[in-house]
Amino acid sequence: MRFLRAYARSPAAVVGLLLLLLVIGMAISADWLFPRDPLALAGRPLQWPGANPRFWLGTDNSGRDIAAQIFHGARVALLIGLVATSIAVVIGIVIGAVAGFYGGWVDDVLMRVTEAFQTLPNFLLLLVLVAVFGSEISTVVVAIGIVSWPAPARLTRAEFLTLRSREFVEACRTLGMRDAQIIFREILPNALPPVIVYASVVMAVAILLESALAFLRLSDPNVSSWGNLIGLGRDVLRVQWYVSAIPGLAILVTVLAVSLVGQGLNDALNPRLRGR
Repeated sequence: MRFLRAYARSPAAVVGLLLLLLVIGMAISADWLFPRDPLALAGRPLQWPGANPRFWLGTDNSGRDIAAQIFHGARVALLIGLVATSIAVVIGIVIGAVAGFYGGWVDDVLMRVTEAFQTLPNFLLLLVLVAVFGSEISTVVVAIGIVSWPAPARLTRAEFLTLRSREFVEACRTLGMRDAQIIFREILPNALPPVIVYASVVMAVAILLESALAFLRLSDPNVSSWGNLIGLGRDVLRVQWYVSAIPGLAILVTVLAVSLVGQGLNDALNPRLRGR
């Protein structure tokens, strides 16, 4: 209850949660509202929103229902964000925890590897991975997770460097607990709150990265993603701008919602802000 009260103190966080619930509702109701394949031809191409009551948001260049693609695309966007974020956070936690707990040469080696990953921009490294391993949606999601782990790793390392010398850690060593038990059962739960908050940033960036790949037609074309729809609308942007504008708005709302929820979690979980 204290967490909920702290979270509700921020109007922006509440708005973000409502927007995120809206996107989740779209994803859940997609099969019910649009049971057909969203990539199947539905009518005459490039019908404006409202011109045909069958198509709430109009049709794209190929005559596919934009509303169906938006609702089914919400599921794809959330799945990409959650899976890629989980991969990035798990890798980052393991590397950051080991580096921060042991320090010394272990820390030096792991941080040099982390810095090597950070030398190249995320999107450039993502392009290389997609070019080498293919553009199937599963490959894209794993690739996004792989390029996104360095920041969670550095954050986890910083938390472990602070916590590893605390009294409860020394007590665990005195009791003869193994290092793995101390790392994952004792220190990690205390280091998780900032990592959980930062996961919202990783999720927002993951959605944007997949959309950018799809816009460049380097993502899976057989998936109803918002980025694919934006890329398709690029060819008719000057005349039928709504084809790109509608999925662009959906991406904006989703990324904004995730960011605001992350800020709300930070306000609720950060002990320095909790009392304000």
